[in-house]
Amino acid sequence: MSETCTHAGTIRTVKPSAKGCEECLKIGAWWVHLRLCRTCGHVGCCDDSPNKHATRHFHATGHPIIEGYDPPEGWGWCYIDETFIDLPNQTPQDGPIPRFV
Repeated sequence: MSETCTHAGTIRTVKPSAKGCEECLKIGAWWVHLRLCRTCGHVGCCDDSPNKHATRHFHATGHPIIEGYDPPEGWGWCYIDETFIDLPNQTPQDGPIPRFV
């Protein structure tokens, strides 16, 4: 695990793709927590969720940084450097997000 993130320059201001985990909403699955891709705005579920869609999105796209998103939590995670980063510019939620757990 790295102590610094070398991908912070890839962080973008994004619009969330869904009001919950995009894939879980499509298949009727539940999630524990949400993660927001700070490259494209994909909303996926965390690794404590059965489908781990945020990590699957990283493996499919290589987009390195997610934001803790339910509610915006002020931290990010870089999958490549395996380190937490501070995100002072949190992404506001686009309306209420349903709870499943």
